[in-house]
Amino acid sequence: MTPDPSLERWRLVLGEPAQGAMAGQPLGAEAAARDAALDWLYGRDEEQRSRGVRSRHGGDGPSVVTTVDWLDGITRLFPRETVERLQRDAVERYQIHDVVTDPAVLARIEPNPTLLKAVLRTRHLMDPEVLRLARRIVEAVVRDLVERLATEVRQAFSGARSRNPSRFRVARNFDIRRTLRENLAHYRPQERKVYVETPYFVARTRRHLDRWQVILLVDQSGSMTGSVIHSAVTAACLWGLPGVRTHLVAFDTDVVDLTSDIDDPVELLMRVQLGGGTDIARAVAFGAQLIEQPRRTIVALISDFYEGGDPGRLVRLVHELVEQGTKVLCLAALDEEAAADFDRQTAQRLADVGAAVGAMTPGELAAFVAEQVGG
Repeated sequence: MTPDPSLERWRLVLGEPAQGAMAGQPLGAEAAARDAALDWLYGRDEEQRSRGVRSRHGGDGPSVVTTVDWLDGITRLFPRETVERLQRDAVERYQIHDVVTDPAVLARIEPNPTLLKAVLRTRHLMDPEVLRLARRIVEAVVRDLVERLATEVRQAFSGARSRNPSRFRVARNFDIRRTLRENLAHYRPQERKVYVETPYFVARTRRHLDRWQVILLVDQSGSMTGSVIHSAVTAACLWGLPGVRTHLVAFDTDVVDLTSDIDDPVELLMRVQLGGGTDIARAVAFGAQLIEQPRRTIVALISDFYEGGDPGRLVRLVHELVEQGTKVLCLAALDEEAAADFDRQTAQRLADVGAAVGAMTPGELAAFVAEQVGG
């Protein structure tokens, strides 16, 4: 008898304690293989096992399953979204570092954002050969991020339409509303058509992108890995836009100006040192020294605001920037989810002195910059 697929799914979710619900039927061959793959990973969860939530006991087979075997298996057995979740749990939850430090694993694994974060966190464990293979993951994921974000940046900076007439009859500038309004006299009711004798077009005015600085100050503590990645990609996409001079500065207790590598986000990320303490005030003081025209500068401070230095000094420095006319964004996250865990008390103090506090996607930041620069 073929096992009920719905029962098999519940059995895989709940583990061996749910075997009794199978009415004596064993798992099918594919479901059994999936169960073994889940056992290999989640069987090491001591907390769940002590609570009796699952009874995973990976390693019962005649041979020891290696990480390479497991990765090959899950790629065959599960859809892509599930594979990425399993890889994320292996790296982040169970600290299985050979997912990103074993050359044999790196040669097989499909690059994705989770693995990029893992590479950046474990880069210090890698020898030169492994680092070369890991760079493939960094390059592939960054290339995908740049392609997607570059489109949003181009849209943000593409220019606003004015309602001024244009002599240039280009399809994208066709003013359909005015054309219909001005040609209504040529409407033929029996044909239900408007015959256009005079088409109208609008002019596309270019935003004035003149003498603006965008300074990104990025907290490189471990919890901010996603924001570090997206800050590097955002900076690369803003780099070279007319009238926009972009700086990228990473900090923990030290401050490192990464602007020289801003047009190469892969090289930039390979230089980032994640972890360590946090001195946000020191980074803000460094950023303030880069400002040339305060009223034409945007400072984006990207941090969880858990200040390891002097919170009072941080608030004073941000207040000084706001008072001199600089637009200050204090972002608790800069990534595609724009979700953050941050020190709300410090964030509130920064908001009280005039900073804009929140979280943004890279596209939203690009739109904000475009709005300010073109205003």
